[in-house]
Amino acid sequence: MTKSGSIDVIGFGPGSKEDMTFRAAHAIEQADLVVGYKTYIEILRKFFPEAHYYSTPMTKEIERCEYAVMKALEGLRVAVVSSGDSGIYGMAGIMLEIADRTKGGNEIDIRVVPGITAASSAGAGLGAPLMHDTAIISLSDLMTPLDTIFKRVEAAAASDFVICFYNPRSRKRQDYLDRACKIIERYRSSETPCGVASHVGREQETYIITNLADLPREEIDMFSVVIIGNSQTKIMNGKLVTPRGYEKKYLDNQGNELPNEE
Repeated sequence: MTKSGSIDVIGFGPGSKEDMTFRAAHAIEQADLVVGYKTYIEILRKFFPEAHYYSTPMTKEIERCEYAVMKALEGLRVAVVSSGDSGIYGMAGIMLEIADRTKGGNEIDIRVVPGITAASSAGAGLGAPLMHDTAIISLSDLMTPLDTIFKRVEAAAASDFVICFYNPRSRKRQDYLDRACKIIERYRSSETPCGVASHVGREQETYIITNLADLPREEIDMFSVVIIGNSQTKIMNGKLVTPRGYEKKYLDNQGNELPNEE
């Protein structure tokens, strides 16, 4: 019996080689076959031109995973790739599900390789908006009912979470972000600082700092990440900052360091 190969489920970050982890790059270099969404494959071809690729269009995630399992069972080392982090809206979950229900799939060594998720890269470009408790919510209703999405938006807004939206707007979903902002405005000032990071790590990379009232009028699409501050978020030196509370904990009202309780 031929020994099964392996599958590395890789998050390659926002899209630039500089933002890819050493582990992710090494796994792609060592792979016999790289499997992914065609847009992501075109990004990786620039960095790994010698690799062998298999790509499919959007919404073909199950097909890609089934193909990866088949090739791994033939003995190949397969890399299944997606942008950002493989375990945050990435391919890790569906890859493990497909392997589990495929004959011989549980004999495959499957390794999940993390990457820089969109929230991290967008937050870094905008400053430090994610310094306190944060809710990451996708506004795409392909997998989740819209009513459920908006319930989560309201719960996050009521709980004063910083809110990070993935998939904020598309050609078919022009008003979902607008509706989400109206829900958030029930709990937050219209002046709440917000940011938009688009095409992070790519040539078209842009960052916008605005407020909750003006946010829906900004140019936002599927390549954007939207971050909405909480009640403490501020704009400092042109950057979004959500204070963690260090000054309140360690300094008195005059800015002097408080004695160590220990």
